[in-house]
Amino acid sequence: MSADSLSIIVLLGSFVILMAIRIPVAFSLLLSAVFGALAHGQGLSTLIQQMVKGIDSFTLLAIPFFIIMGEIMSAGKISEKIVDLANLIVGRFRGGLAYINCVDSMFFGGISGSAVADVSSLGSIVIPLMKKQGYDEDFAVGLTVTTACQGVLVPPSHNMVIYALAAGIGGQIADLLWGGLVPGVMLGCLLMILCFVMARKYNFPRCDPIPRGHRLAIVLGGILPMMIFVIIMGGIAIGIFTVTESAAIACLYTFLLTYVGFVIYRAIVLKKSLWSEVKETYKTLGPVLRNALKTLAIVLTLIAAAKAFAYMMTVLRIPDALTAALVSLTDNKVLLLLIINALLLVLGCFMDMAPLILIMTPILLPVVTGPVIGMDPVQFGIMLILNLAVGLCTPPVGSALFVGCAIGKTPIERTALKTLPMYAMMVVGLMLVTFVPEITLWLPRLILSK
Repeated sequence: MSADSLSIIVLLGSFVILMAIRIPVAFSLLLSAVFGALAHGQGLSTLIQQMVKGIDSFTLLAIPFFIIMGEIMSAGKISEKIVDLANLIVGRFRGGLAYINCVDSMFFGGISGSAVADVSSLGSIVIPLMKKQGYDEDFAVGLTVTTACQGVLVPPSHNMVIYALAAGIGGQIADLLWGGLVPGVMLGCLLMILCFVMARKYNFPRCDPIPRGHRLAIVLGGILPMMIFVIIMGGIAIGIFTVTESAAIACLYTFLLTYVGFVIYRAIVLKKSLWSEVKETYKTLGPVLRNALKTLAIVLTLIAAAKAFAYMMTVLRIPDALTAALVSLTDNKVLLLLIINALLLVLGCFMDMAPLILIMTPILLPVVTGPVIGMDPVQFGIMLILNLAVGLCTPPVGSALFVGCAIGKTPIERTALKTLPMYAMMVVGLMLVTFVPEITLWLPRLILSK
């Protein structure tokens, strides 16, 4: 056995063993990279340099701003205003709450970028309402969980930033953000089609009509949070600021909106003491910053450890070997893409999104961008993230599914089984993104073309 073959076995074997004994992913990546480097005779100082290099990026600053922005939105009761706005738009139709569930996730995804934040914030409002109106509780939870996956596609999305860094295309983050918009909306529309069919079949109820006098207040309350999307994407499209700068400005806007604007608004409308509203609202600021710091620490540790792991894979030419292995199976582009999607769907059931993006991007990117498939890196990024979003909804490691079941108080196994029709719609969306490039690439070309 050659030295390279032994090192590959040590690298990958130790990673699988460490994961099997439930060592955290970041430590599993780092330790397996160290073991692989020692087996290959590689200096550990090089791994440390790669780890530092992995997080030494101005572009990476967008991630903490997006994370803080999402935490503020979750704590600031913005979700209530988003639900009211969605109710105003689609609540009057039969099955209105199901449509609201789809639309509010589309809106909330455009200001938080997190599927778990979506389920936590919106699910705590919509799931009890759907159960109260007589919807099947597993359907309510399953719909909330699957619609929340729009959050990782509709900009802003810190997962797009992670992919761009892993793929070495940091200059195309704006393309990725715009590229995810149409697939995110398409996913919401596919789930709304399913809701339309089920509403007719099971005679879902309509929501109560909203009095005319309340409609303007609902529109104003919902538009202010949606301005975050305009700030981020509009500023990038016009060229006023970069992705990182837009994230910082949007974070500041979110802070002012939540901790200044809505405090004054509630004090006036609800006729409460302004000082009591300030004290009550600012109690959430400490937990918001602590949660954001915890999330950021996890993400940056993952990125640093994955950089060391990816470096060892490159040294051992694992991506080249995998490319040759896949191409040797078939030279049919369609079959290769189906194999890659099936592989990612299976892996997504057992690992979280961020580590899989960091691990699989350097392995699969040479395959999909090679001469056989010839896929654009931006399209592959959207395909990868949508694919792994399905994993957020599936057991045994689906974090969004866990949160949704905890809110709805439903068993994971039963809910996952009744969510199969929604999984099917997500797979339909995945196939469209995989085989129709213009769904992903049309909008970036239109808006960002020079």
